[in-house]
Formats: sequence, structure tokens, C-alpha cells
Amino acid sequence: MPSGGTFDPDKLKSEISDITEIANSPDLWENPDHARGVMQKKASLEKNLNDFLALESEYKNLSELITIAPDDPDVAKALESLADTANKAKFITLFNEPADGAGAFLFIQAGAGGTEAQDWASMLSRMYARWAERHGFALEVIEEHLGDTAGIKNITYRIIGDRAYGWLRNEIGVHRLVRISPFDSNARRHTSFASVDVWPDIDDSIEIEVNDKDLRIDTYRAQGAGGQHVNKTDSAVRITHLPTGIAVQCQNERSQLQNKDLAMKMLRSKLYELEMQKRAAEQDAAKAAQKKIEWGSQIRSYVLQPYQLVKDLRTNLENTNPAAVLDGDLDDFMLAMLQK
Repeated sequence: MPSGGTFDPDKLKSEISDITEIANSPDLWENPDHARGVMQKKASLEKNLNDFLALESEYKNLSELITIAPDDPDVAKALESLADTANKAKFITLFNEPADGAGAFLFIQAGAGGTEAQDWASMLSRMYARWAERHGFALEVIEEHLGDTAGIKNITYRIIGDRAYGWLRNEIGVHRLVRISPFDSNARRHTSFASVDVWPDIDDSIEIEVNDKDLRIDTYRAQGAGGQHVNKTDSAVRITHLPTGIAVQCQNERSQLQNKDLAMKMLRSKLYELEMQKRAAEQDAAKAAQKKIEWGSQIRSYVLQPYQLVKDLRTNLENTNPAAVLDGDLDDFMLAMLQK
């Protein structure tokens, strides 16, 4: 049984009843962000219950068929299929952190090494974009700085979808690539690093107090992709939270006001994640150490030459098909960490 717990349909029905009452509130849509969060959570809970009821019904039907035709190969295949479906469904019990149901912001930063590291950061950005696409999540580029020759220096994604943060929260850390460099005329093997940071896209139902006097707000001219309008005015916004040193920036919206609003949302989300890390540190020092972002906290190696292997250094899970992993096949690595 996964460490996340067991599935309790009665508790789920109670949660659906509670959130339905909130969803039916006449003033719900006075705060659109909060309303969308409520409706998304309601839909997610209802889907979980319906999936469980469907599994339960299929199990009862198969149980009856087994007593009638225990040697029927079609029944055996159906039972095997049901077991596989149930095994996947149980992972919903692993999303038990307070913000696991939220969307996510994902930040990728190239390490030292110039073009090599910037190309690796670009490969990671594509990998997570493909992963999000596989899950049906919406993806927005909030900020992107292109590399000097190729790749990117950094990128910030907003990933919109149920449990995006729950899936991604264990991707935080340093990712290492070993390959024959396409930028080296001598075809030598290079090692490149990039870091990944993730924080939840919290809605307004979670109160995070931010004092104006604690903020420094800078505007600048946007760079990179985003349409011609982004380069004509100082519409990009960078907000620094002075007490913590946390800085966020946004340039993808058309107006300075829109960029400021989204940057403030990112800042509140980062401050929330910081508070969650502080609580984790108090409860479990090992768990807090896992969340640190520093070059010493390498979590996964992607080796393309001289052999083919992706290995997670925390769970020792391996995949000998790096091409598939770099195309977004990440669920096994994520699920292994959720069960750890």
C-alpha cells in the first residue's frame, strides 16, 4: 500500500458535499480565480469518486464471472486489466500535501557552462512541456531568456491542471546530462547541469500576507519570444520581496499592470511554498533537505553517451530509453518519489 494512505469513498462524498455547497454560493464568482479553483477541485473530487465506483462495479461483475467461468481466458485478461487500472488509481492517495491539487509554476535555470548548459536547459523545458501535454495540462510561458548561441538561460512555465504541483513537486533539484557535445568540433563528451524549481499556483482562498513596504518593483523592456509588442515598452515587471530576497518576474502579458498582477500571484505562491518548507523543516529535517535548490542536490542523471540511461539518484529507478524520458515519459520517476 502506498504511503499516502487509503481511499475512503465516504470521506470523499463528504468532501464533495462540502465543496458543492461552496460552489452553489451566490457570490462565488465575485472572485473568479477562487471560483475557478473551487470548480476545478469539485470536478476532480467527482471524477475520483466516479472512477472508484466504476472500479468497484467492474470488480463485482468480474467476481461473479470468475465463479461461473474460472478458466475463461477473457475473464483472466479482464481481471489483469482491472488490476492494472486499480494500481494506477491508487496513486491519487499519494497526493496528500496541502497544495498538491494546485497548478504549478516551474522554473528551469541553465548551470555554468555556457552554450552546453543552455542547450540542456532547453531540452529540459521541452521535456516538461511534453509531459504536461501528455497529462492534458495547459502550459503558459511566463518568462524566457534565450541563450547567447543556442538554448535558453532560463524559463518559467505556468502549468494549469489538477494536481500539476503534486506531480511536479519532487522534480526540484539539479538535473545532469552526459553526452557527446553537438557544439564541440572534436566530438568530446561533456557534462551539463540545469536546476529545476517548482512552486504551487495557489488561488486566493489561501491567504498570504504581503506588505507593500516589503516589495521592490522594477520595470524593464521585455526580451525574447512573446510578440512584437513586448519589446516596445517597459511592460515587463520584476518584484523582489525584500525580507526573503525572493524575486519573480513576468513579461508575457501585454500590459505592465497584467504582468504585475501575475508576478504578484507568483510571489504569493513562492512565499506559500517557503512557509511549507519551513514547516517541513520543523517536522522532518530530511524532507526539508530534499527541497533545497543547490548544485549539490543533484537528483537525476541523463546519460546519452557512452551508454543510454536515465537514473534517479534518490530512488535508484533507471530507464534505458532516454529518448522517451526526454519526450515527457516521466511518470514512473515521479510516482517512485511519491511512494518513497
